[in-house]
Amino acid sequence: MEGTIFPNRPVPPIRKKPSKPNPPLKFSSAKLPPPPPQSPPSVPLDSLIQHLHHLSSSSSSSSPLHIAAASTAAKRANSEKPTSVFDGKYDEGSVSNDGSFEFLSKRGELIFNSVVGYPLNSLNEFFDNSQHELLGIDLVTVLKALDVSGYRERALLLFEWLAVNSSFENGKLDKEVIQLMVRILGKESRHSIASKLLDLIPLEEYSLDVRAYTSILHAYSKAGKYEKAISLFEKVKEMGLSPTLVTYNVMLDVYGKMGRSWDRILGLLDEMRSRGLEFDEFTCSTVISACGREGLLNEAKEFFAGLKLEGYVPGTVTYNSLLQVFGKAGVYSEALSILKEMEDNNCPPDSVTYNEVVGAYVRAGFYEEGAALIDTMSSKGLMPNAVTYTTLIDAYGRAGKVNKALRLFNKMKESGCAPNVCTYNAVLGMLGKKGRSEEMMKILCDMKSSGCSPNRITWNTMLTMCGNKGLDKYVNQVFREMKSCGFEPDRDTFNTLISAYGRCGSGVDATKMFEDMMKTGFTPCVTTYNAFLNALARRGDWKAAESVILDMQNKGFKPSETSYSLMLNCYAKGGNLKGIRKIEKEIYAGRIFPSWMLLRTLILVNFKCRALQGMERAFQELQKHGYKPDLVIFNSMLSICAKNSMYDRANEMLHLILESGMQPNLVTYNNLMDMYARAGKCWKAEEILKGILKSGGTPDLVSYNTVIKGFCRQGLMQEAMRMLYEMTNRGIRPCIFTYNTFVSGYAGQGMFTEIDEVIKHMFQHNCKPNELTYKIVVDGYCKARKYKEAMDFLSKIKKRDDSFNDESVKRLTFRVREILES
Repeated sequence: MEGTIFPNRPVPPIRKKPSKPNPPLKFSSAKLPPPPPQSPPSVPLDSLIQHLHHLSSSSSSSSPLHIAAASTAAKRANSEKPTSVFDGKYDEGSVSNDGSFEFLSKRGELIFNSVVGYPLNSLNEFFDNSQHELLGIDLVTVLKALDVSGYRERALLLFEWLAVNSSFENGKLDKEVIQLMVRILGKESRHSIASKLLDLIPLEEYSLDVRAYTSILHAYSKAGKYEKAISLFEKVKEMGLSPTLVTYNVMLDVYGKMGRSWDRILGLLDEMRSRGLEFDEFTCSTVISACGREGLLNEAKEFFAGLKLEGYVPGTVTYNSLLQVFGKAGVYSEALSILKEMEDNNCPPDSVTYNEVVGAYVRAGFYEEGAALIDTMSSKGLMPNAVTYTTLIDAYGRAGKVNKALRLFNKMKESGCAPNVCTYNAVLGMLGKKGRSEEMMKILCDMKSSGCSPNRITWNTMLTMCGNKGLDKYVNQVFREMKSCGFEPDRDTFNTLISAYGRCGSGVDATKMFEDMMKTGFTPCVTTYNAFLNALARRGDWKAAESVILDMQNKGFKPSETSYSLMLNCYAKGGNLKGIRKIEKEIYAGRIFPSWMLLRTLILVNFKCRALQGMERAFQELQKHGYKPDLVIFNSMLSICAKNSMYDRANEMLHLILESGMQPNLVTYNNLMDMYARAGKCWKAEEILKGILKSGGTPDLVSYNTVIKGFCRQGLMQEAMRMLYEMTNRGIRPCIFTYNTFVSGYAGQGMFTEIDEVIKHMFQHNCKPNELTYKIVVDGYCKARKYKEAMDFLSKIKKRDDSFNDESVKRLTFRVREILES
């Protein structure tokens, strides 16, 4: 086809021979660069972990609370023993009596001053030694004074001591104390600590008010203890208390987070209607968000439509929740229509609205379109916030565009938008995936200088980084350090641990983490199952993965797009094309939502299985749904076209890359070179290689191997040698594939002396021939009908390399005899 990049048919090369040929290039004179030094990473993982530990320990917050043992009088070797509050050691005037604490008695004020004056790590001993005095005053007023003064950490320690020792005779843990501490814990967002402390208290023995019970339910929800929240909610109703709208909203959130609870959510909504409670924005947004977590797109639309039919006028918060549902699924067209509806109804979009639209764009592959919304927001008077930038940074990181993400991170800081802990976690996560530990150290230093303290997710990110084979000892170390800094594992931590141990190949530890998670009171969720699927996908154990999916469904969980994506990868790794076709059929029939992630996965798993038709179908579906292919998709399509001599289609893929505004990368160029090499256009392949160098790019070993392969296939061995010299001069050492390519080229030309020279060179440079190397030589001899020489060659293998496998020699010998007899 005239004017296309690729020919319709391979055309034999035509090249004029130079009038005075240069002396032939030989392997014996090829000088290789020294092998790369096996140096450890610039920043070892141990240093990185220690730095994170130091940063967590020296954060602005006080030392974390731990649930004390039944006896809190543990002795500290180097600390001075605290004594009774009435020993006269502390000055009673340490807090001025200016009327701020008129509710305190004199004894209460003395206790308050002492609690404030003692070091945190000595308070439990002080409480033990002052037990009689503590139980003789109104502790509610002391706790209130500590709260008002900002000494909430000390208030929490006092409450912890009271909870642990509530069995004492005349214990003062009455309902006023509990209600006050529940409010303090809620105010401080210390939900994990609250749930643990409240587990020590027999709540059913106290007649708390609805507000206190609602706060406790909220704490259980935030801590992931959904079953406890449901049980307590039922008891509240049994006690005759009337749950408020806020109580119901909290319970809707509980069911939404717990999953597989759509019917129970609908039942709760009916119960609210029967009690005459009107839905507010939080009610509606919570229900819609629950749909988003489980991929219930139709249910979300129906619920939203039903609200409007009942006369409910959605506000910005409700619209934002609906945007999140479709944004999470990557259905950017639906997200844009929701945005239009908001504007038509004079419902003003806020920064959260645009953040959700940004998320919808990037999940559909439209990264640049998502980034462009930053300017749109600014033009409408809405400044992009940390969430906006973090969404884009995370998207670039997931797409492997780390440098672009880092540039956006720097732009964020330059614009005056301070990164939050989520931003730092996103940056640390993407750097961790690439093993860029030195830059991770810089980010941790940046966190420290900006006063941003690591949180549990930061530690979870470090656990994820260590989730590779051979790094299981670091998983253990990070987990220990994390707990020593006071970060108790939550459900996400356990899910991360299960995934990390699974990827390390430690199935026993992964199972143990699952058991520990259950013992701690956390229920498994879809993410838990996905963690197991992730480990199984790496091994290609599709039978075990199918059992995981079946168990999910039997327990009422709906597999997410990540679940199906992992399942597809598991089938591909295990070579089970039928399994891929089974899920593929469900996606194309619409029974599984055809998201950008799933259609992209279908393209890639079909590529792994070399299934051209499967790739083409998935690519067409991706385009049909308006999704934007990324460069990985285009390169995979280009590669499969090259391997199947589909020149026009490959030409089309290259033009689509350019039309999409993308720049071809080295993988693209390597695929192009492979195309020309397979088509016999080895000079064109070299031309592309020269173009990479001319544009300032750096060809890699694959680039040179591809061009060398092209010349060897055409019998142009001197040109192949010329490329080898150029490659080694640029500091790239040949690999076993390079040597085998030369052996194959020489064998095709019957140049067995040169083959011996190549093999000698391999031994000299610590790259021993493998079975394929010897098979190529044997086949070459047999093709030339030199069977005796083939057998002589095989007899010398063990002399050259006594470590070579005897079974391999037997197989090769049998091959020669089989050819000879045929």
